[in-house]
Amino acid sequence: MFIGHWAPALAAAAASRKAPPLALLFIGAQLIDWAFFAFLLLGVEHMRVTPGISAMNPMDLYHMPYTHSLLGAAAFAGAVWLARSLLLRDKVGALIGATVVLSHWFLDLLVHVPDLTLAGSPPKLGLGLWNHPWIEMPLELGLTFGALWWYWKARNPALPRVVALAGVLLLLQAINWFGPVEPEVTAGTSYLAFFAYGLATLAAWWMARSAAPQG
Repeated sequence: MFIGHWAPALAAAAASRKAPPLALLFIGAQLIDWAFFAFLLLGVEHMRVTPGISAMNPMDLYHMPYTHSLLGAAAFAGAVWLARSLLLRDKVGALIGATVVLSHWFLDLLVHVPDLTLAGSPPKLGLGLWNHPWIEMPLELGLTFGALWWYWKARNPALPRVVALAGVLLLLQAINWFGPVEPEVTAGTSYLAFFAYGLATLAAWWMARSAAPQG
């Protein structure tokens, strides 16, 4: 799951005017992966390229106990809830933001081969839709663009900006699915991920600027 992680962010912003700003929800939806690629740079968590480990994704995510355990994901979600509750005294927005953060783990559970954990140690979990591209690909596109359509109908942003965000997301997903695969993990792996997440977030922020005001 890549762009599909932003579907809960779009859905939350469409469903409630009390949701945090869309750009923050975009960051929250991928917060676990922002942290993972930072930890990868620091040597705290690890991955390697193993061709054939799944039909769609050669990433062997063999050590990510802090970011991709259910307990770790809940801790990130709890930190978001606590920060927004204390700093902005916004308990509804805090709950929405925390839910978007936690959604990341459950969407990963659908597609990952068994590499997720409950608390950082085996058993490892994953339903493995990466081995079934004829299911995973339409599911990811359907979730993402269904949520984007809902946001457009609910918040009425400028259509050209909606199309621009859709184009950015499609481009990123196409590169993820069909682009060249690096033979090994390097620092550039993390920097490329940060660039992709940042680009999508910037496009979402730009689109949301033209939407109906919250409140």
